[in-house]
Amino acid sequence: MSGHSKWANIKNKKEKSDAKKGKIFTKIGREIAIAVKMGGPDPSSNSRLADMIAKAKANNMPNDNITRSIKKAAGDVDTSNYEDIVYEGYGPCGVAVIVEATTDNRNRTAGDIRHFFDKFGGNLGTQGCVSFMFDKKGVIVIEAENVKDADELMMDALDAGADDFSSDAEMCEILTTPENFSAVRQSLEDKGYVFASAEIEMVPQTTTKIDDPEQAILMEKLIDNLEDNDDVMEVYHNWDNGEA
Repeated sequence: MSGHSKWANIKNKKEKSDAKKGKIFTKIGREIAIAVKMGGPDPSSNSRLADMIAKAKANNMPNDNITRSIKKAAGDVDTSNYEDIVYEGYGPCGVAVIVEATTDNRNRTAGDIRHFFDKFGGNLGTQGCVSFMFDKKGVIVIEAENVKDADELMMDALDAGADDFSSDAEMCEILTTPENFSAVRQSLEDKGYVFASAEIEMVPQTTTKIDDPEQAILMEKLIDNLEDNDDVMEVYHNWDNGEA
């Protein structure tokens, strides 16, 4: 299990202010638009779009917003050349950090990312410098209070092609390969399960603790500033912040 801190991060995102939620919706809208341009507006034949819709719903994005984003992308003649870029580096105390961004201006985004690493006690590294410490996994999280029978959920997930299942008093977590993620997500969605989170993520193989409180504050600021950047879609790290 990617752990209690994962669940704490999900709850923290859901409790963010309306302004923060608006920014999250804008970012997901961009991801939906890219998915539409790559594979068309029909989620039944565009698995990337179907995955983005699931992500949007897990983040409480209204259905009207989702539909509007799809329609806008389908009829959009804007040829803005957005590209996906991954940045890797180290935060305070050697914490490994991976930043996934989508941008139409590579120089602007790289400058912003480097500035945050420098400002908050880290350093931006080269491609591949920390990604070997992570595994790419499909991660589906369901709140335990929304699960009638954890054993039944486990069987449903494994039958659909999931690799692993774990649960505790707060959450149930399903892990898949990236290739099986869409099929498992769709199967569970068809059975009526409601996701707290459903995404393909970089899951750390091991975690790093920060014992110095000042360094921990810098690490938290680094994550917050990266996540607040308009071009940044996701931030992954192996910091064990002790949240449960």
